[in-house]
Amino acid sequence: MRAPGRIVAGAMVQGTGHLATGRGCQDAFKAAASPDGSALVLAVADGAGSRARSALGAHLAVDLACRLLAGDPPSPDADEDGWRDWLDGRAGAVLDGYLGAVRALLATEAPEDGGGDDEDALAATLAAAVIRPPWVALLQVGDCFGTVLTRPDGDRGELCRLALPPRRPADFLSSPDARERMVTAVLHEPRLSGVVLATDGCAPLALDHPSVEGLPVEHGPLASPRFFRPLAAALRANGGDAEPLRALLSGPRAARSGDDLTVLCAFSPDGGPWS
Repeated sequence: MRAPGRIVAGAMVQGTGHLATGRGCQDAFKAAASPDGSALVLAVADGAGSRARSALGAHLAVDLACRLLAGDPPSPDADEDGWRDWLDGRAGAVLDGYLGAVRALLATEAPEDGGGDDEDALAATLAAAVIRPPWVALLQVGDCFGTVLTRPDGDRGELCRLALPPRRPADFLSSPDARERMVTAVLHEPRLSGVVLATDGCAPLALDHPSVEGLPVEHGPLASPRFFRPLAAALRANGGDAEPLRALLSGPRAARSGDDLTVLCAFSPDGGPWS
């Protein structure tokens, strides 16, 4: 979809492994704007495949993240300390809200409806981004990942940076040490042109091995320009129609994952810095 000053699109495709075993899609995504429309929140979540009700957990996670992060983000004129303090507080609120919602749900259910489960039955990972240019605030629990695109001066194409690398082994929002292992980051990007969040099933499509850039394996994965640049160009050209994104996630290369694939992204409309 096209919104003032931005293009937002998302798509979710059931993984081939899930289709083969009869499991439903356990990913979720959601976008929300702040009350004044100047900030945008993106959130993706991946339910744990081995947990009975993880799809519900993923939907709870993105709903809570969007509601709690969109309410009162700092001003674009705030400094980095102000953004970090706000994000730390909101990240804790997201985790507490998720656990509270899961426990309240389970407490009201009869045993045959899941009342005998504990919160781990709804285990999910989460990545979220708050975009209020020139700031991007990020949080992550688990192996969903996030990429930031910037437009440098000159004629070079957009640069792609993996701002939230997937963390393995995956932690879940319901893990006992989730608070200690939650990752938060605040980026000041005056040349910001896009933000993309994805679940870990998209890694074979969207991430490159570090050897592609001549880097040692210890460097970790890299955001692939071959994925992100054409995606940004296609969505800008069609005004945010998600069909090209859905086609990417349904193609032959995507089948290598076997897992569900979900991408949620936002771009500046003209390819220049996000205003």
